[in-house]
Amino acid sequence: MVEIDGMKLVQTRAIANYISTKHNLYGKDMKERALIDMYVEGMFDLNELLMTYGYLPADKKQEHFANMMDKAENRYFPVFEKVLKGHGKDFLVGNQLSRADVQLLEIILMAEECKPDILAKFPLLQSFKARISNIPTIKKFLQPGSQRKPFVPTNKGNSSLNRRYIVQHRML
Repeated sequence: MVEIDGMKLVQTRAIANYISTKHNLYGKDMKERALIDMYVEGMFDLNELLMTYGYLPADKKQEHFANMMDKAENRYFPVFEKVLKGHGKDFLVGNQLSRADVQLLEIILMAEECKPDILAKFPLLQSFKARISNIPTIKKFLQPGSQRKPFVPTNKGNSSLNRRYIVQHRML
């Protein structure tokens, strides 16, 4: 549950949509919103793989790790590299920062915590990460000592679960 603007909100997508709309991160029209939703849903699929890792028994982790890194490098990140190349802009959708950009940065950071060189084959994603990470409010959020908690998959649960939807609000 997240308390914001006098409301108690539950459900990841409802919270993310509210925060995105409030901070003008949800596109300028229905077409942009549809693209943002499409990209974010794809990122949630990868996010689920990353988050599941911490809950697996030890004998399943090696196989799951290989699978999630394979999917990140050969399925998800190539798509976003292609989107950035085809769009020719600094952002995934339109000409301004959106929820999709913030979510992609978070996924990249989580994947890099698992495999630091995961973006080696993706120069546009490397540039994207550097560019989005240097937006002043995001840069401040990513500094050591901020409210951002590193993604550390464990068997005891994962404090990163809440990051999925509060990261946007805290970065702004």
